[in-house]
Amino acid sequence: MESYPGLWYGMECMHGDLNLEDILTDRAVEEDLLEVPLTDKVFRRFSWISGIVIFLVLAQIVNVGVFQHGFYVKRAIANMSDIKTEVAPRGIIYDRFGNPLIKNDPAFDAFLVPSELPKDADSRSAIIARVSKLLGLQEAEVRMKIEKRDWSLRSDLLLKHAISHDEIVALSSAALQGIQITPSFERVPIIPFTFAHLLGYTGLVNESDLRGNQNLAIDDQVGRAGLERVYDTYLRGADGKTMIVTNARGERQNERVIAQPTIGDSLATYIDKDMQRYFYDELQTKIRALGRNVGVGIAMNPQNGEVLALFSIPSYDSNHVAASLNAPFNPMFNRAVSGLYSPGSTVKPLVATGALAEGILDPNHEIYSPGYLDIPNPYDPSHPSRFLDWQPQGWVNLFSALARSSDVYFYEVGGGFGDQRGLGITRLRSWWEKFGLNVTTGIDLPNENAGFLPDPQWKERVKGEPWRLGDTFNVSIGQGDLVITPIELLNYVNAIANGGKFVTPRVMKDIKDAQGNIVLKSAPSVRADISSEIGKVLPLVRQGMRDTVMKPYGTAYLLHDLPIEVAAKTGSAQVENNAKTNAFFVGYAPYQDPQIAIVILVENAREGSLNVVPVARDFFLWYYKNRMK
Repeated sequence: MESYPGLWYGMECMHGDLNLEDILTDRAVEEDLLEVPLTDKVFRRFSWISGIVIFLVLAQIVNVGVFQHGFYVKRAIANMSDIKTEVAPRGIIYDRFGNPLIKNDPAFDAFLVPSELPKDADSRSAIIARVSKLLGLQEAEVRMKIEKRDWSLRSDLLLKHAISHDEIVALSSAALQGIQITPSFERVPIIPFTFAHLLGYTGLVNESDLRGNQNLAIDDQVGRAGLERVYDTYLRGADGKTMIVTNARGERQNERVIAQPTIGDSLATYIDKDMQRYFYDELQTKIRALGRNVGVGIAMNPQNGEVLALFSIPSYDSNHVAASLNAPFNPMFNRAVSGLYSPGSTVKPLVATGALAEGILDPNHEIYSPGYLDIPNPYDPSHPSRFLDWQPQGWVNLFSALARSSDVYFYEVGGGFGDQRGLGITRLRSWWEKFGLNVTTGIDLPNENAGFLPDPQWKERVKGEPWRLGDTFNVSIGQGDLVITPIELLNYVNAIANGGKFVTPRVMKDIKDAQGNIVLKSAPSVRADISSEIGKVLPLVRQGMRDTVMKPYGTAYLLHDLPIEVAAKTGSAQVENNAKTNAFFVGYAPYQDPQIAIVILVENAREGSLNVVPVARDFFLWYYKNRMK
């Protein structure tokens, strides 16, 4: 029989014949196996992990208890009750004289209430199909809304806002279970289209809105454009709330009014309702007569930045926004503050101001324009580079060059030629920046764009080409890659009119609560002041703009016999490889004490600036008769 140490050891244990060394030996082995010491690294890792877990737990507690407190309270209430909402009307928007620009008309909304639908699946499906047809909705979209709805937030679903009279009759006649018609309000402009880009429109909240504002509830209406968007927090009233407590079976137990509806704050603007209506109608009539479709009109007080009128053509119906989303010429686009255009000759007063301030221009020095400027070609002297004037101008100085809008004169002043020193692109860009052509004006309307100022570094980086003298010539007359917005153009001319101050354009005058208390008020704000740099030379530039109106050769001579003194500059900018010409007019009055400045734009005008000057004449005549006499 073989000998097994383990067996022998076991037998010895059974007989109790063990010595002390055997016991200690076995214990040492056992301790080696069970009591391996842990390193400091393990403890550090454990401490880090524990700290992170504790931090995350505390952060979530703070988030739920503090930042998300209101949200979860609403969820808890929704789980034990049904909240009936009474829609509050939005605040009214007024013009500077207290005339309403928009109103709240009574309306009705159609809601789906799942708890009141039949229990039978086929019957519920039939009702959904029926109500979709009656409201002109896509059944598939309605079903998708039902599936995606977070029913813990609200127990009903808005099917359609502001349903028509025929839809009300159809739904009432059908008497569909689970369909409710609830009183509401519809936002209706006093004059359709004319103020659309100013006022904007409202729409249903989306997920982003709900995440960003805990005071919003699902199916709320919020501002989506214009003043409705910028001042939505003030304009939006507080809906009335009635809590209907239910039991586990959905049966009503009682109801309690939580809050009465409160109308939103009213907003007064600096807009002149009658002025804008006249201005809009005049320009639209002119555009249609030309067979064109796009234009812009803005009027401001150059002394304090008050916006008196602002519109973009084509406009849209704020109550039928969907119809304009894919319409021709993009009527939803506010070209007055967002459109980027080559300013054409309207930039020449700025170039003249910079050249005079830099001391490189004698206002009485004459330059000859035969209708073109030839730049020698070092590679082929027989073929010089020719830069055209819009017509031969003869000998012109600063005043006649502005009045006639001589391109050759400003080629030389901007880029230099012969004995006439030029500003050059570096100083040109510096003056563009001083006049704010590369920044937004700060007007209280959404989606304002800033102009783009080209320079040699940009051209080499983007186009892979060096900056040439011809590029400087082009931007000196507002062509080439220089683009600005109409509001930037008017704002820079305002600075010429007021002596060198850049005042932030303002649409909102003040906002008042239901008791008439002012909760927000605007005041003039000077964003920049270069009067110390240009104050002494501005009278010369203004004289050239006055000659534009008063001299028989001036491009705005049509305005010379107005009962109000006007200073102006016209401009025509060729775009799309000279296939289109955009026409501009910018001017201010009275000449000695400017109180109003306007800009007019017509895209693709057939005869350039000649087509916008008549609109300016009618506007200033209206202003004189209705606001000065």
